[in-house]
Amino acid sequence: MSIFRSGNPTLNEKAFQNSLSVPGEGVMTERGTLNKFFFLSLMVMASASFTWSAFAQGKDVTSWAIGGAIGGIIVAFIIIFKKEWAAYLAPVYGLLEGVFLGAISAVVNAAFAKSYPGIITQAVLLTFGTVIAMFGLYRFRIIKATEKFKAIVVTATAGIAIFYLLAMVLRMFSIDIPFLHEGSTMGIVFSLVIVGIAALNLILDFDMIEQGAAMGAPKYMEWYCSFGLLVTIVWLYLEILKLLIKIAGRRN
Repeated sequence: MSIFRSGNPTLNEKAFQNSLSVPGEGVMTERGTLNKFFFLSLMVMASASFTWSAFAQGKDVTSWAIGGAIGGIIVAFIIIFKKEWAAYLAPVYGLLEGVFLGAISAVVNAAFAKSYPGIITQAVLLTFGTVIAMFGLYRFRIIKATEKFKAIVVTATAGIAIFYLLAMVLRMFSIDIPFLHEGSTMGIVFSLVIVGIAALNLILDFDMIEQGAAMGAPKYMEWYCSFGLLVTIVWLYLEILKLLIKIAGRRN
C-alpha cells in the first residue's frame, strides 16, 4: 500500500506519481513549500480585507462572495488536473478564496455583532491554533500518518463529501437536515466531528508534503502542495465558523 494517501483531493498519490523525475527542474523542499504557503496566505488576507472593508462601507458583497466561491472552485479544479500550472493559478485561487471568505466573514460578524461579538476573531484564532497544534503533533510524531490512520481519515472525509452532496440535493427539494444547520446538541456534536476530521486531514497533508520533498518531486509541486494545504485550512475555518454560529444560535 502506498504512502501517498490524503483525504484532500488535491494531495493524492496520482498527483505525485505523475510529477516525479522531471528533467531540468529543481526539486521540491519543505521550506520552499512553506514559503509559498505563506505567500498564498498573504493573498487570502489581502483580498479578504478588501471585501471586509467593502462591506463595512455599506456595499453589497453578495455577488463578490458568490463569484469568489465559484471562481475558486473552478480554479481549484484546473489546478488539480493541471498541477504544472499551480505556480500561476495558486495565487489566483488564494485571491478568490480571500474575496469569498472576507465577504462571508463580514456578513456573519455583522449578524452576530450583539449576540456573539468577536465571532470571526475567535474562528480565525481557533483555525490557526488548530493548524499549529496539528503540525506540532505531526512533527513530534505524537500522531503518526500510518496506513490505518490514513485509511480512516480518507474514508471519513469521503463520507462527509457524500453527505454534504446528498444534503444539497435534498435542499433543492425543500428538504433540510435539521442538525446540519441548527444549534441543537446533535448539530453541535456533528460540527465538532467534522472539525475534527478536517483537522486530521492536516496530518495527511503534512505527511504528503514531507514525502513529496523526500522523493524529489519537481519544484512546481511546492506551489501545488501549498495550494492543497490552503484548501484544507479554508475548509477547517468554514467548519469552525459553522460551529460557532450554531453555538451563537443557542445563546439567543
